[in-house]
Amino acid sequence: MIELAQSGGIWTVTINRPEKANSLTEDMLRELCEIMERAGDAQAVILTGRGKVFSAGADLDAARAGLAVSDLWERLSAAIAALPGLTIAALNGTLAGGATGMALACDMRISVPAAKFFYPVMKLGYLPQPSDPIRMSALIGPARTKLILMGGQKITATEALMFGLVDRLVEAEDLMEAAHSICADTIAAPQDIARTIKAMCS
Repeated sequence: MIELAQSGGIWTVTINRPEKANSLTEDMLRELCEIMERAGDAQAVILTGRGKVFSAGADLDAARAGLAVSDLWERLSAAIAALPGLTIAALNGTLAGGATGMALACDMRISVPAAKFFYPVMKLGYLPQPSDPIRMSALIGPARTKLILMGGQKITATEALMFGLVDRLVEAEDLMEAAHSICADTIAAPQDIARTIKAMCS
């Protein structure tokens, strides 16, 4: 249910469980961790989903069984954040709950206009993963982070773009082409130059 395609220096990682809103089981989350921990040689990594939802976060049964508080979420976001290549979350639809962390850990996020963004962790009786509020606040500021995490607000893609939570809106049929286009200069550049520029931007 996690697909990996490698082509021309780009690793495309696709969450493929559209019948369950791409919700993640423990095995899927572990596989994502292992892929991202192996992706150090990739010049670029594109993370996306199949269907109309990027990911609803933890599978409900798995969440009740403990996945909601698993350290795998932090392991995944840390692995993505540590990658030396360019990382893009190509958000094919709504992003919810714990799945937010993997998108926040990417260098940039592009989204379809119909996507919604929400993280109802407090209402469900859990804390967010430690790095998620930090990364979100760095992007959109503390007040808007509290609007999402404490106010329980669903943010539209237009609002997310205005906030800085996403960097560009792209029509669904053009999403992957846009992601590859953003990667093009990085793929063409000497790898040490591209990686050094990424480090300089951090």
